[in-house]
Amino acid sequence: MSISLSSLQRRRNLLQKIVFNIFRLAALINGLALFIIIYFMIANGWKAINWTFLTQPPVDSMTKGGILPCIVGTLCLSIGAILIAMPIGVASAIYLNEYARPGPLIRVIRLGINNLAGIPSIVFGLFGLAFFVVWLKMGVSIIAGALTLGAMTLPVMIGSTEEALRAVPDTYREASLGLGATKWQTIYRVVLPAALPGILTGTILGVSRAAGETAPIMFTAAVFFTPSLPVSIFDEVMALPYHIYVLATAGTEIEATRHLQYGTALVLIFLVLGMNLIAIIYRSRLRKRMQ
Repeated sequence: MSISLSSLQRRRNLLQKIVFNIFRLAALINGLALFIIIYFMIANGWKAINWTFLTQPPVDSMTKGGILPCIVGTLCLSIGAILIAMPIGVASAIYLNEYARPGPLIRVIRLGINNLAGIPSIVFGLFGLAFFVVWLKMGVSIIAGALTLGAMTLPVMIGSTEEALRAVPDTYREASLGLGATKWQTIYRVVLPAALPGILTGTILGVSRAAGETAPIMFTAAVFFTPSLPVSIFDEVMALPYHIYVLATAGTEIEATRHLQYGTALVLIFLVLGMNLIAIIYRSRLRKRMQ
């Protein structure tokens, strides 16, 4: 009996080591792939990055000059998308998790949200073109692009916020209600502050996706070339992802602008990294404040 138990324990330990090594190998492969991509971008694009490249508009059929309008356009679209998606996403998650009664209708709504999270971005682009640009007559503009990106990131925001709300212990709610607080006061003053780090995680994912998408904005907000910076939410803009696409596929001198393509991609990576870093630092401070 003891021999069989010892043999079973050895098998369990061996299986555990195998599974842990598979996890370590997967993490190593992901880290190595990320390192190779970043190294490839830096090696091919660092020569293009200088002060002129970051502060001037493109010139000479976009074969020279900089990408300032693209940077500003990407920031406007990304920030606009989060400002639109975050309030709606948080409010929807609060209703689904705190107020809605379990039933067939809620299951259908959650199924629809999960399906929307997996829809290709080109579909959202066509929806934005038909609804915001044509039907609402917003034209190709920042607001149309931000609304389209906001609709695209909304399922991610709702899902991550719901998970953050579920992670808040029920004892928090019970203690607040027991002290005489209303349900809304409990949600606003107890549940939301406790769930805020998790909500910011969804915001980080939303920013990353919104900043790097090409298909939704090429129909709703981005244009081939405009040297001027936007002054209104109804202005059309250039954007880094679409600019990379234009230089790599539709430019007048594709090979001559290869270093500009990699330089623009490198700026986009660091721009997304910078926005994510700000959210991560703010999230870590919130967690320390709550401890």
